[in-house]
Formats: sequence, C-alpha cells, structure tokens
Amino acid sequence: MERAWIIVSILCLLVAAILLLRDNQSAAFVVAAVGAVAWFLGYRVKLRATIIETPETTDDEDDASEEHDEQ
Repeated sequence: MERAWIIVSILCLLVAAILLLRDNQSAAFVVAAVGAVAWFLGYRVKLRATIIETPETTDDEDDASEEHDEQ
C-alpha cells in the first residue's frame, strides 16, 4: 500500500508542475497539497508496518534474556 501512495504523490507532483507551466497556480497548489497528503499517508503506512514488527522482535529478545537469567 505504501508504494501506491508514493506513486500517487509523484503523479500529483508531475501534474502540479504542468499546471504551473500553464500558469494555473490555484489548481497547482491544490494538486500539490493532495500530493503532500499522499506522501504523508505512504510514510504513515511505512511507519505503522515498522511499529507493528517491533514488538514481535522485543518479545523474542525478552524470552531469550529470561532463559539466560534462569540458568
């Protein structure tokens, strides 16, 4: 899903650049804002995936340290 948001943000950047070249600043601003939101959502998806993976690795480390303490 992250890749889809990044693609949308890149497309919005390209459309905003074309609109700026055609001297349509209002529409370029709106499209650029939508692109920024899409980039933020892609970044959020990436961070959420990282956060969800982190507790699993810490549980394994805690179990290993408890086994080491018992010996």
